[in-house]
Amino acid sequence: MKYLSLIIIAVLMLNSCKNKNEEPTKTLEEVEEIAYATFGNEIIADDAIASSSMASHYKTMAVSDSINSKMVAKVNEVCQAKGCWMTLNLEDGNEVMVKFKDYGFFVPKDIAGKEVIVNGKAFVNEVSVDEQRHYAEDAGKTKEEIAQITEPKKTYSFEADGVLVKQ
Repeated sequence: MKYLSLIIIAVLMLNSCKNKNEEPTKTLEEVEEIAYATFGNEIIADDAIASSSMASHYKTMAVSDSINSKMVAKVNEVCQAKGCWMTLNLEDGNEVMVKFKDYGFFVPKDIAGKEVIVNGKAFVNEVSVDEQRHYAEDAGKTKEEIAQITEPKKTYSFEADGVLVKQ
């Protein structure tokens, strides 16, 4: 019993001699979260698929198909009226139109060219002429460019419930 008490005291003393000024190490997830601004629901950067991989998923989908997904991509364009939508580059010549669930949040208007991670539902949509013209107007297109929109268009769409913008 005497030896057990001595061992316990020795272990406690050694443990108390640790350098308390050491900063705790951060996990990769904690470091990545610091590098992103969050909009909408809080999401983490883990498990996001590349935009090129998402492009292949979109190609296999029919109009009205949807999948839950999280992807990382570069922003091509943002609604200049209030940041209520954005388009993302799929790296195959296509882009995806991202809207925000229930218009519950918006993104900054100056993030074109930045990397984002979006979480939500990917789907294929057919966009009417009126809706296309509305988006073109929001994007600041000229009246001539808007007038050239004359047919519905099949688009890749995404309803995001959370967005991370890389800082």
